[in-house]
Amino acid sequence: MPNMGIAIVRQYERGVVFRLGRLRGIRRPGIHFMIPFSDRMWKVSLRTVTMPVPSQQVITQDNVSIGVAAVAYFRRVDAVKAIVEIENVAQAVGQIAQTTVRNIVGRSLLDQVLTDTQTLNLAIREILDNITQQWGVQVFLVELKDIELPTSMQRAMARQAEAEREKRAKIIAAEGEALSAGRLAEAADVIADHPVALQLRNLQILAEIAAEKNSTIVFPAQLLDSARAVTQFVEAQGNPGSDTPLPTIGPAADTPAVEPPDPDTPPQINPGE
Repeated sequence: MPNMGIAIVRQYERGVVFRLGRLRGIRRPGIHFMIPFSDRMWKVSLRTVTMPVPSQQVITQDNVSIGVAAVAYFRRVDAVKAIVEIENVAQAVGQIAQTTVRNIVGRSLLDQVLTDTQTLNLAIREILDNITQQWGVQVFLVELKDIELPTSMQRAMARQAEAEREKRAKIIAAEGEALSAGRLAEAADVIADHPVALQLRNLQILAEIAAEKNSTIVFPAQLLDSARAVTQFVEAQGNPGSDTPLPTIGPAADTPAVEPPDPDTPPQINPGE
């Protein structure tokens, strides 16, 4: 059709016309008439092209050999330059992308490659864009999509991650112990000021033990009270002149004491008897 004088340019294309080998201009989308056998049209697609960058072995700055694969997105923005300045745009972009990826990754540390890929992507895109502008091509996105680590490095990183998790677990456990010790100290102060709180706590423990359906329960609270009473009694017997009252146990403590009769006082006789 172009040699017959009729050419159709699609919406996503631009037509570059040469007349007897000389550039005659750009044709926009639509139908165009040309001089037969003297005009020739080259169609340039302006759509975005996805260019995969194959995986290649790269030695990082800290001497670790890794495999890096990437993907680049570009499009032709100047149809004339894409035809006149370079023969094969896709091949040129693919080769320069591989070289740039190898150079940028080789100047970086392994940790930076793994954690700061966004910075590396921007650096690669800027270098590619500056080079491809003279070809009428714009590179607007480059992404590192696959990073292959040696098996030994993967095991080392797994051990490092495990040690880091264990460290955080121990720190959290230590913080919990510190908080628990502080709370226990506060509880001890409260029980010291309010002895009844200890009895309530004992009753609570008794209820918890009884829920387990145990047949025998040893509850030492009363034994401690009896031991304290015996100690007070022994101290009172060792110090007869002290004012400490003797401990009493049972209902006999409430019965009033009967004084013995005085032998010098005559007995009283009731006349009614």
